Amino acid sequence: MRAGINAVTAALVVGVLIGLVLTPDGRDWLRNPGLPTGGAANASASPLPVAATESATEIVPASAVAVPVAPKLTPLAERAARGTLRIGVFGDSMADGLWTGLYREMRDQPGVTVTKFSEVSTGLSRYDYVDIQAKTARQIAEQPIDVAVILFGTNDAQSISLDGEIHTFGTDGWKAAYAKRVDDLVTMLRGRDIAVYWVGLPAMKRAGFDAKMDLINTIVSARMAALGVPWIETESLTLNVEGEYDAYLPETGSGRQRLMRAHDGIHMSMAGYLRITEPVAARLKRDAGLGAPAAEAAPAA
Repeated sequence: MRAGINAVTAALVVGVLIGLVLTPDGRDWLRNPGLPTGGAANASASPLPVAATESATEIVPASAVAVPVAPKLTPLAERAARGTLRIGVFGDSMADGLWTGLYREMRDQPGVTVTKFSEVSTGLSRYDYVDIQAKTARQIAEQPIDVAVILFGTNDAQSISLDGEIHTFGTDGWKAAYAKRVDDLVTMLRGRDIAVYWVGLPAMKRAGFDAKMDLINTIVSARMAALGVPWIETESLTLNVEGEYDAYLPETGSGRQRLMRAHDGIHMSMAGYLRITEPVAARLKRDAGLGAPAAEAAPAA
């Protein structure tokens, strides 16, 4: 009996280590255990193992996930016309870079603020680690915003525990659970009259990891279409003319080849973050009528 318990314990330990190694922020934690762990309430939570399989790519039917009724949101142009537009950036370590780029792109716009709410080593899969739904609700209660720009996913290729059941990454149960968490987050924000813009994940260097991120992109983009939320795709911006991952890509304007990616093949260089920020800033400026006559501003989605 003791041998059986020891075997189970060993298997759990191996699962934890695999999960940390396969996720970028997990590797950061291994190198620096002092990284945030989601608070004392989560310190004793047992990590869920990352599934080894990447074979399941079918997306759960849209009919399997209820579509919340979209509330009527105050148009961005109307908010900006009042003299202020408060933008918040939510997500993981990838969103940290997006915040830096968006801050630089919007800093010359009068009345526009860009605040960082993102946090490394977080995502939508591990609410036993950091409950993003609850955390985001606290953040916007403490610091109200008008717009939420969201980028999650690099830490989410892990199992999800929902209603007492563990769903392995890539299974139909996992897809439905992940879609629900996406819907819940968007619904909570829009219920507070906050416009949501979801930014897709860029291409990744390792084929296996890229396939996982592609699955997440497919699920989230489908949910944004169902919810009527702007989805800003970045994958095509991080591929070369052959449609392949490339760390060096031409800079907008000059066309000069620049290093766009970090050495891990996941995160971006500053030039890379500016590259994926461009369409986000352009969409926000257009919807808010910034730099153009109010009549030309696009209606908020």
